[in-house]
Amino acid sequence: LNPWDVMLCVSGTAIACENALVVAIICYSPALRTPMFVLVGSLATADLLAGLGLILNFVFQYVIRSETVSLLTVGFLVASFAASVSSLLAITVDRYLSLYNALTYYSERTVLCIHTMLAGAWGVSLCLGLLPVLGWNCLHDRAACSVVRPLTKSNVTLLSASFFLIFLIMLHLYIEICKIVCRHAHQIALQQHFLTASHYVATKKGVSTLAIILGTFGASWLPFAIYCVVGDPEYPSVYTYATLLPATYNSMINPIIYAYRNQEIQRSMWVLFCGCFQAKVSFRSRSPSDV
Repeated sequence: LNPWDVMLCVSGTAIACENALVVAIICYSPALRTPMFVLVGSLATADLLAGLGLILNFVFQYVIRSETVSLLTVGFLVASFAASVSSLLAITVDRYLSLYNALTYYSERTVLCIHTMLAGAWGVSLCLGLLPVLGWNCLHDRAACSVVRPLTKSNVTLLSASFFLIFLIMLHLYIEICKIVCRHAHQIALQQHFLTASHYVATKKGVSTLAIILGTFGASWLPFAIYCVVGDPEYPSVYTYATLLPATYNSMINPIIYAYRNQEIQRSMWVLFCGCFQAKVSFRSRSPSDV
């Protein structure tokens, strides 16, 4: 057994367990059917599928050796991770809209916008996952192989370019969100003639949280995306594993950042597992900017 494959399988198992719990909580709790939690559920579903894909890839690699199965599992992984990254972008857009259009955010137009974003994200991810199965692979042309077999160099270049574009869009949106948060703090200071300590702490905490979110996302995926572009298939496979493994950690961290820190989901967990609260407990509606 390749120890790197074992670590990827263990990582996939942890990812699947974490995100399965989030999906179960959101499906179990009627109060968590708001657009904000629909996006969190989409992210958890994508990460859950990615975790299952890592497990299946390990099983089929050592139990059922088949080129067809290899293409299917790789395509499944590409689609799942693409859906995860796309869901993160959708959550970022939703947070920006909740601050930029605060007065009209809770309207039917916002719900339609979110559902359209998710449909587009999952549709594009599915198409990317089908590319290897439909023939964009290097099974019959080893010279076209990338650092991630059986994907071709042009395939991973497309995936990497898509990631860089999404990362830049998220970076721009988070910078705009920081500007809006600081502007709100400045307006409060003008109204009260000074910025209270609580508002200063809240503003600093909000900006720090955004930096952690973007920093975690970049630190997880950037090394792998860069290596896919500059790497050569002749390089030792350990380089591919060493950059791919941290990328999977992003799906392990996502539930902690976007779900388990949320008070409504924490309370739903108590209802689901401990019955410490009434099933019809009241929930305080919060905007995505609070999560």
